[in-house]
Amino acid sequence: MASFSSRVKEELSRQLSPARHCQIAEIAAIISLCGRIQIDEHDRYRIKISTENVAVARKYFTLLKKTFNISTDVVIRHNSCLKRNWTYGVAVSEDEDARKVLLAVKLLDDRGEIGENLSVVKNLVIQNPCCRRAFIRGAFLAAGSISDPERFYHFEIVCAVKDKAKQLQDIMATFGLDARIVARKKYFVVYIKEGNQIADILNVMEASVALMEFENIRILKEMRGSVNRQVNCETANINKTVSAAVKQTRDITFIKETIGFDSLPKNLADVARARLERPEATLKELGESLSPPVGKSGVNHRLRKLSIMAEDLRESGRFEK
Repeated sequence: MASFSSRVKEELSRQLSPARHCQIAEIAAIISLCGRIQIDEHDRYRIKISTENVAVARKYFTLLKKTFNISTDVVIRHNSCLKRNWTYGVAVSEDEDARKVLLAVKLLDDRGEIGENLSVVKNLVIQNPCCRRAFIRGAFLAAGSISDPERFYHFEIVCAVKDKAKQLQDIMATFGLDARIVARKKYFVVYIKEGNQIADILNVMEASVALMEFENIRILKEMRGSVNRQVNCETANINKTVSAAVKQTRDITFIKETIGFDSLPKNLADVARARLERPEATLKELGESLSPPVGKSGVNHRLRKLSIMAEDLRESGRFEK
């Protein structure tokens, strides 16, 4: 079965924004995160993206065709040295087409200079909230991954430079997402680890099917966790009750074998006899068995007095065996 991350990318790869400006924003993110701009000796431009995920290549190919109606070269390579044997390349090889794309995504200015405006406020490609959604979607498709929520919660997008990571962090912040950045080897990783926030970013990227699956898994995990906590709590209470009853029985037996119950006040002697007769009974059950009945706190108070008495007898040393 495909990983959760692959299923999310597969869903996003088949989703196409109706607005052209959103399509351009998604193309901009894909080129920015996994693309290369090449210029030959005759100043001819070429754009190429390379990915190991066929869904990403398909989405980029579709976006270019839909948005610019341009032809692309698709190359599939086999690399036996890698665990993932296939690499997919999509290239815009015609200079005119490449310039058209680069100008639209604002990676090329009117003077022919290549550069990217990393400002969230001033970058025209991501001015609208819908375009920022598309940009995050493209960035995730190009360089992101998400863990299996059955195991743990982790969402990340890997960036080659810190400024790009900061831009993504700022874009996510416009949706109330608190993403963090960490350096990993020579890369910078924008990540989210909190379950609610990961659900939110799936919603931002408009991965509705993945979001439903994620929430269902999260609910089941929380239910299992709640049941486990309840069972652990009840088990701890049972262990505590049993341990207390064992100690009480041991203390009362010691008193019986040393000074006997006849030397005890009637209320203590009655509780002592009841405990020996019913070592497994709760405090409430012990109290109800007495005549007249006694409440839990009353039974607990008398048993504590008996335990203190047993300790005093042990410490005196007169009755040690």
